[in-house]
Amino acid sequence: MVRDVPATRLQGLGTTIFAEMSALALATGSVNLGQGFPDTDGPEEIAEAAVRAIRDGHNQYPPGPGIPDLRAAIAEHQERFYGLVLDPASEVVVTTGATEAVAAALLGLIDPGDEVIALEPFYDSYTAGIAMAGGRRVPVTLRAPDFRLDVDELRAAVTSRTRLLLLNSPHNPTGTVLNRSELQSIAELAVERDLVVVTDEVYEHLVFETEHVPLATLPGMAERTLSISSAGKTFSFTGWKVGWATGPAGLVRAVLMAKQFLTFVSGAPLQPAVATALRLPDSYFAELRTTLQGKRDRLVAGLREVGLDAFRPQGTYFVTADVRPLGYDDGVTFCRDLPRRCGVVAIPHQVFYDDVEAGRPLVRFAFCKRDEVLDEALRRLASLTPTGGH
Repeated sequence: MVRDVPATRLQGLGTTIFAEMSALALATGSVNLGQGFPDTDGPEEIAEAAVRAIRDGHNQYPPGPGIPDLRAAIAEHQERFYGLVLDPASEVVVTTGATEAVAAALLGLIDPGDEVIALEPFYDSYTAGIAMAGGRRVPVTLRAPDFRLDVDELRAAVTSRTRLLLLNSPHNPTGTVLNRSELQSIAELAVERDLVVVTDEVYEHLVFETEHVPLATLPGMAERTLSISSAGKTFSFTGWKVGWATGPAGLVRAVLMAKQFLTFVSGAPLQPAVATALRLPDSYFAELRTTLQGKRDRLVAGLREVGLDAFRPQGTYFVTADVRPLGYDDGVTFCRDLPRRCGVVAIPHQVFYDDVEAGRPLVRFAFCKRDEVLDEALRRLASLTPTGGH
């Protein structure tokens, strides 16, 4: 008989919750506040740059690490915003989105049995990437209502098998932005225990009322930190899947070694367009932040009016809410009921946890949508009444 089950390391991963809930949104005609993608495109000048690149013949394989101009633009961005000085030729690699950058980093840097510490709730690709690399994930949980890092718990999680810390800040799904004190503690631990740190910073420009501090800027961290980001979230072209990793040449080379056997190269005509995007004036990034902060406040206020206990995020474009005030104690049940009850889709937190109980009553709503879409979702949610418990 043909063996038709996945490899042991992939068993239990299943279909991503995003695919399940987006299919449910389509089937029910629901307002989709689940999957995190904007419902409007980014600046026209970026789209036109991609069109121009296609017409100018940039349609064949680009260099494996990315076209030189995009690598230069990424290096310029890191210096412009954070003072990080990089060699575009050896310390920058372009990837097929940040998802590939994370996967390639894990495949390139850890061996089977190595432990990878990650902040829980995890973005779901981290779980898959660690499993595919043969690693063992070790969670450090960010707990409601403040979702702050417990530095003592992090320190206790490090063992002789720990190879890598995988950090996400601004953090999806909680919206937490690690502060300087937390980052300093992480840096001291990484130096003390000689750990590599991979930082997923795709929401770096979506930070409200605080600052995003790349870990690589702290003393002792530039030589041991691989920083990952992408164009999708910052420029609202999530379907382009153009990301990058930056850091010391050895870590970047490890990413490239894995990437060459995953996608080989990434989106040739999109790369010149992303180089254009990264060189937009400061006013673009400031306006993006202001616009999304307004949407955040609109959704938080609306969810609270509906009766949900909504937490105000410091970054990303997601709001976490506790569903217990509406009579539910399980976010998965709530999210599966929601399209039928009122025509709205959200994402349950617990699928991002090993400690399921820590995430059971929590759900995530995306606010990167047009105001009228947010308002329609809130209008529909207003029809909910407490269920008497589930």
